[in-house]
Amino acid sequence: MTKKGFGITIHEVHPKGQEMLSTMRTLHLKMLSCAMCLMFPLSSFAADQPAAMLYTHGTTLLNGSSISRSSAIFSGDLVQTEASSAANINASGSIVLVLNDSLVQYEDRGVELEHGGLTVSTSKQLVTRAGNVVVSPAASVWTEFSVRDVDGTVQIEARKGDLTVVDEKGATTLAQGQQTTREASASQQDNQTTTEDEKKKKKRRKAAAAAPPAAGGGILNSPVAIGIGSAAIVGVTAWVLLQSSTPASPAVP
Repeated sequence: MTKKGFGITIHEVHPKGQEMLSTMRTLHLKMLSCAMCLMFPLSSFAADQPAAMLYTHGTTLLNGSSISRSSAIFSGDLVQTEASSAANINASGSIVLVLNDSLVQYEDRGVELEHGGLTVSTSKQLVTRAGNVVVSPAASVWTEFSVRDVDGTVQIEARKGDLTVVDEKGATTLAQGQQTTREASASQQDNQTTTEDEKKKKKRRKAAAAAPPAAGGGILNSPVAIGIGSAAIVGVTAWVLLQSSTPASPAVP
């Protein structure tokens, strides 16, 4: 019997399943890289989103520049209306109607009235400042009120819901349907110390002075103008609702 030798050759085998797995891993890495590239620009874009939108009716200045119809608005921006114009600031859960011949600064959690008047409708306890007077809703419910600064006298009206009014003398509650007045300036003793807030206010007034001047403020005191202003509030609010698909106010329960 003759013995025969057998030659054995070992070949490296690559199963099809392993090839598919390798291809899927490569594709996964490419998709992950693309996703990371998209996430960073989107996060940066989200950080630059406006705090609110400004809608105008007539000539309105934003930081001294005229805008034709609407614009994004951020904390610290100044809104100035002329004698024949008005503007709406639409934020989440709040609407601020800036009346004619007014200067208002928008802030993260409220507005500051430099002169003129405004009406506020809010469910977010939006704060309104006029000089040393601070007006805010007394509760986290839908609240409507108006604030006017006429020759240093702040006129406040609680139209819907109660208000908390704070000045140098302390805090008081203004019930729905009531009106009151406060002095916008602090007492002579308080004025002897210049605070950082007052320094900032002086800078804002200088910036506003650089913008084209608005008409005289006497129009706010006229009974006829008050009637026209009330009609303008309804008209401007309706106009803004037609321009924006976002509801201006929450549904009434």
